[in-house]
Amino acid sequence: MWEQLEGIEHRYQEVRDELTKPEILADMTLTRKLSKEFKDLEALVTVIQRFRMIHTQLMDTKSLLVTESDPELLDMVKEELSGLELQHSELEEQLKMMMVPKDPEDSNNVILEIRAGTGGDEASLFAGDLARMYQRYATRKGWTFEINDFQEGTAGGYKELIATIRGADAFGILKYESGVHRVQRVPATESQGRIHTSAATVAAMPEMEEVDIEINDADLRIDTYRASGAGGQHVNKTESAIRITHLPTGIVVTNQDEKSQPKNKAKAMKILASKLYDMELQKKLDAQSQLRKTYVSTGDRSAKIRTYNFPQGRVTDHRINLTVYNLQAVMDGELDAIIEPIRIAENAEKLKAGTI
Repeated sequence: MWEQLEGIEHRYQEVRDELTKPEILADMTLTRKLSKEFKDLEALVTVIQRFRMIHTQLMDTKSLLVTESDPELLDMVKEELSGLELQHSELEEQLKMMMVPKDPEDSNNVILEIRAGTGGDEASLFAGDLARMYQRYATRKGWTFEINDFQEGTAGGYKELIATIRGADAFGILKYESGVHRVQRVPATESQGRIHTSAATVAAMPEMEEVDIEINDADLRIDTYRASGAGGQHVNKTESAIRITHLPTGIVVTNQDEKSQPKNKAKAMKILASKLYDMELQKKLDAQSQLRKTYVSTGDRSAKIRTYNFPQGRVTDHRINLTVYNLQAVMDGELDAIIEPIRIAENAEKLKAGTI
């Protein structure tokens, strides 16, 4: 294990040195890649240094058990040893979790897509509730939440919404949200008080730059249209909204939140790049599904991952059979109590499978 830790420290120093070289800094793509790696390594090296210090103290304290003869001092040594052993064990476990290889895109921003599923108007209302939940969660994390495009439901909420969430490690956290979210509650229009079940689909995709995904201009059809959201005369007179169709795959993306057509096109191209990446990722995950199981939904849009039961005030995540009875807090954006156990469970599964 020590050789592995020393290798990490060596790589940290190596990356730090690379980031000072002019020829590296002149290459923006390489600089961005190395900066991501440096940030991850820095957090890991901080824990390694703490672990090394506690390990040294633990070894020194153990040696005192052999040499110390004073009963009172011996009791103090034993008490100190107990505390050091606990810290040593906790840091060792933390290191193992941190050393689980990250997905290359974990530090990326997120393209979040929410679509109303079965349940008619109630599904659209639930999709709106999920959008607000993620917006509140983003605010709690210090991230930004920006709506790119949407289609409102006839009774409120959204038939479809696409948003960009920007923040530190956003995809590494929100990737666990992909899948079918189910709600059980009494709709406002239900006169008999019967509980209805409806659903919405969430897709959390890493935001990709065009330089990350190769897109041939000849494969694109670009149309403009008038924005349908708020904006006064801008909405009525300016065809600033963009619709891009990727002809080989049939993927269609739109963006209308900017008044400038070029800005809308730039954002739409990022969404397209993310969707194309997501499509390739799904193919890869499908091929690996028989080789490696995971607690994460793997982005499968048909996978029911979570149920929000309003009458009982509970939220159940079906991937790890986790149930919490604080539904209102979750809807208010307190998602860490659900996401963190899933992340830990997945890392534990990787460790069990011998990933590191």
